[in-house]
Formats: sequence, structure tokens, C-alpha cells
Amino acid sequence: MNLLNINDTEVTLSVEGDNENGIGRKQIIHPRPQLQRSPWQSLNGLWKFAFDDEGKCVQPSDLKQWTHLIEVPFAPESSKSGIGDTNFHSNFWYEREFATPEGDGRLLLHFGAVDYRARVWVNGQYIAEHEGGHTNFSLDITHVLNDSGTTTVTVWAQDDPQDLAKPRGKQDWQLKPHSIWYPRTSGIWQTVWIERVGKTYLGHLCWNSDFERWEVGFEAVLAGAVPVCDVQIKMELSIGGTVLVNDTYEVLNGEINRRISLGDPGIDDFRNELLWSPEKPTLINAKIQLWSNGQLLDEVKSYTALRTVSVQRDRFMLNGRPYYLRLVLDQGYWPDTLMTPPSDEALRRDVELIKAMGFNGVRKHQKIEDPRFLYWADVLGLLVWEEMPSAYRFTRKAVERMTREWTEVIKRDSSHPCIVAWVPFNESWGVPNLVETAAHRNYVLAMYHLTKTLDPTRPVIGNDGWESTDTDILAIHDYDTKPLQLLRRYGPEVKLSDMLNQKRPGGRILTLDNYPHQGQPVMLTEFGGIAYAPEDEPNTDQVWGYERCWSISELEMKYAALLQAINDIELFSGFCYTQFTDTFQEANGLLYSDRTPKFPLEAIRAATLSGGGFCSPSRC
Repeated sequence: MNLLNINDTEVTLSVEGDNENGIGRKQIIHPRPQLQRSPWQSLNGLWKFAFDDEGKCVQPSDLKQWTHLIEVPFAPESSKSGIGDTNFHSNFWYEREFATPEGDGRLLLHFGAVDYRARVWVNGQYIAEHEGGHTNFSLDITHVLNDSGTTTVTVWAQDDPQDLAKPRGKQDWQLKPHSIWYPRTSGIWQTVWIERVGKTYLGHLCWNSDFERWEVGFEAVLAGAVPVCDVQIKMELSIGGTVLVNDTYEVLNGEINRRISLGDPGIDDFRNELLWSPEKPTLINAKIQLWSNGQLLDEVKSYTALRTVSVQRDRFMLNGRPYYLRLVLDQGYWPDTLMTPPSDEALRRDVELIKAMGFNGVRKHQKIEDPRFLYWADVLGLLVWEEMPSAYRFTRKAVERMTREWTEVIKRDSSHPCIVAWVPFNESWGVPNLVETAAHRNYVLAMYHLTKTLDPTRPVIGNDGWESTDTDILAIHDYDTKPLQLLRRYGPEVKLSDMLNQKRPGGRILTLDNYPHQGQPVMLTEFGGIAYAPEDEPNTDQVWGYERCWSISELEMKYAALLQAINDIELFSGFCYTQFTDTFQEANGLLYSDRTPKFPLEAIRAATLSGGGFCSPSRC
């Protein structure tokens, strides 16, 4: 079969958004929403593909035969890829030919994510290698282009399915998914794309804000051939048709770091119009131009927002006010596409459903989500806890891998206003001996402080669930589904010291010795897990859940009673219910895996917002 004539197609779908500032209206579906330039071209679509189970091929010429076609960016384990092979495989080869875009300057090749290790050749010449299955990487391929008018990209991906010393999240190391682990996602699983840039261009942008000072923080790093002097950035910030800032800044040594004052609008009514929150997700459009000696070198579009998150005593604060977090835990999987969303519309729909269910946030569990999800959370107004996928062994290599990849995650995502917390560890996964082993404790402490160093603007949960050391929020996991038991455990009659000394599921204590609770907010960040699994459905014996319901009416009743109890516990500054959707054998979602509600959205919303404590709608 001759596979060299696959037509390359440019994906430039448009979507309609609700945000009145115009960010979400008829935007091209750009894979990097906070640094958009035109033109760009998607390389998603059919690629040649082959497994190399024996690992004999070290370069493209070693591969004797392309055996499959694969639909990129879907992993070969997924049915949507056209392959659907869930057996153990470690080595994967991809190849795609496309028409070389015309134009001067540099040609960049971008990969959203390749799990776990990737090597890239262009026109038969080796370019680079990247390790880390959840983060993006970019390559300048200008020097290997030829005069043929076509360019060939070849990728080797390696993903050992049984390697427990790499960040893998919920990907199962056994052949078939078991317990709370799911099918593997190997190789290319996010968008591959190319873009033309000038000889000098904006390589990286970073935004942050301080609403108390009415300032937006802006950082930029230039790439390519950076001029020594006479380089300026022209910045325009606007909301709708109103220009807030139109300034020019000098760039020194290829970098710029500025605090941009917006001017305090005064009365609260005007102030609130400018602030970003789930209730009013106001975004600030940014147009950024790079100039040198009167010549335009680069132009990009971006966005930011004015919002601040912090912890004040025992409450989480949003824009200087106590804000109760109602989160739902989301694994970020789809039946036919696994970790890759089936479409951009599917990501938007997830955000809309979460909000319709009464939640104001989501805890993305054991997954670094596609930037397009964060874009829709920014546009539509949804808070996000971002959590690093765990490794399951403590080794020097595991520490090095996680540290490097987590640093890349924070760099990629820290400009999104929707992200309000970082979670480097969950339930002591990868550090199973925190109580006894100093090295495990030091690892958690190091990741907590590294995260605070890389991003001092957000709370960090050192180890979500139990066995806390340094942390900004004491996060508790408790899957007792009896409301009265939870009220007895966390209600007003219970002394905080007694509550902290109780052991939790798995026999774990909440705080380690020498790391006492210091008044931080307390949140119930995993609870519920109620599965619906009637006896007459197939494979019902394989269903996972912490409690099982036999009918939908029973599930609705138990959810309502449980949320009523949690909402009445004033100790908590927020909660995270497990979970958003059914995910493979885990049948404990409020929605089925196809996003169909198990009982009416209106009823889910009413229960989510129930209660008369701190989190009552009138007080939040």
C-alpha cells in the first residue's frame, strides 16, 4: 500500500462563545490559545504507523514496513485512532508528509503531547528528543527543509506500559484495566501543528495579576535571532471595544518583565465589572507586537484576566473575598478517545455541564488537560485544580522525571486565570512511606516549595488526601457515604485536634508529626464515589464504586442527602465530589461516560447547592 499521498488538511473550525468580551466568538480552534499567531496548520489526520515490539528500529531507515494508518491525535489504544490495540506495546513509529508552507523566516513544528518519550526526524534528519508524556514541545525545522515542496516528519515514541517510575496517572500497568486504573494512552495524543515565524519572534508569554494593585503582570522571552538593541513590544489590552492599555516597552537581553497598571476604577460596581470569576468571567484581550528598527517582527494574540486567589486563615479567597469551592473530580477520559478529547466542542460541553450541575470548579484528577479545556474554563468561568499525574515508585529517576515535567506543566499553564491551585501529589502515590522515610517527606516538601517558587500566586496542596506536610490547604479524602457519620466526624461538636488525629481510609493520618495544622482551610477533596450498577446489566460484577446503588432514584436520594450534610459542615471551605462521569469500570459518575445525566441536571444542581452553612447560595 502506498501511503505517501495522504492529503494534508488544515483544521480551522470556528466556534461560538458566550463571553461578552468577544474572546469566545468565532475563534479559530488554535491549539495554543494564549499565544496565537497566523498562519498555522494542523497536522492532525492520517499518518502512517507501525509497532516495533522488539525495539530493533533506532532510526526511520530501520523500519521495513508501515503496517497501519492512524488518526492523529488519537492514541493507538483508542478505537477512534482506527487501531484500537490495547495490548502491551512499547515502541511506536509515525510518519506524515505535508506540503511545505510558503514564506520566509522559520518553520516551527509543535507537539501538544507525546506519551512518554519521543524522537523526531524531518526529511530523514534527526532533530531532537523530548521526554514527558503530558507536556508540549516545539522544534525549529527550518534547517532541514528542502526544495521539493514537501516535508516528511517521522516520530518514534516509546512508552513502557509497565514502567511505574514515570508520571503515568491513571494509566494501568496491567494488561486489562483494574480497580481505579484505566486503559493506557501511548504515543501522540494531542495536536501536532506547524507555524511560520520570523527570524525573531515571541517564544513564551506569561501573565499574572494583582487586583489589589489593579496591575497585570507580563513576561515575555524572545526566540530566534534576538537583536542586541532597539527592540520594543507594543501592547494593547482591551475589553470589548474599550482599550485599557496602549503602551510600548523596551526589551533588554531578549526578555521583558513588566507590571502594567490598569488604574483602580473606584466604586465596587465598576471594580466588579473588570474582575474574573466563575460568575462573571471577564477576560482581557491582548494584542502584542514585536518591533525592531521600525520593522514588525512578530504579532500575536493572547488574553489574561484580573483576578487574585489566596488563602486567608481558614478560608479560600477569590478577589479578596471568601469563596466556597464546589468542585467535581474529573478524570478527563472519553470511551472512544481515552485521554484525547473527541473534539473541541466536547471540551466546551464538559465545562458547560459542570457549571450546569451547580459546581464552580473542577479538580482534574491525575491528568494534565489539553490547553483547550483551560481555554473554555477561562472563557466560561470554571475554577480548576491542576494535579500532576503520579508515578508509583520512589526512585531517583522518578524524582528527576516528575520534577522536570511538573516544571514544564507550570510554565505552560500558569497564565490561565481558571487555575486556582496546584497539586503535585495525591494520596502519597509515589511516596508510600511518608511517615517513616525522610527522603519521601523531603521529596514532597521540595515539590511544594518548588511549586511556590515557580508560581507564588496560587495555593499549593502538598499531598492531597492525607499525610500532609507543608500545604496551603488541608485536603481530606473520606468516602464514608453515611451523612450522619460525616457530621459526627466533622461537625461543630468535634474538636479540631481530635478530628486531625483520627485515621482515614487506608489507615492514613491527616498530618504528619512536626507538621501540625496551622489554621489553613480544610476541604473535603474526595468523597462520594457512589456507583449506580443494576444487577441486570452486563459485567456488573466488575463495577467499581465506594458504595453501590441499584436504582437511579436511590442514587439521587443518596447524593442529595450527602451534599446536604457536607454543605452544612462549617469546618469545610470547599469540597470535591467523586466524580463527574463514569470512567470505564468506575461507575460512580453523576453522568454516564457519554455525558448523559443519570438523573436530571436540575436535580443535581439543587443538591449541589443545598445546605444552610457557610456555602449556602446566599453567602457565596
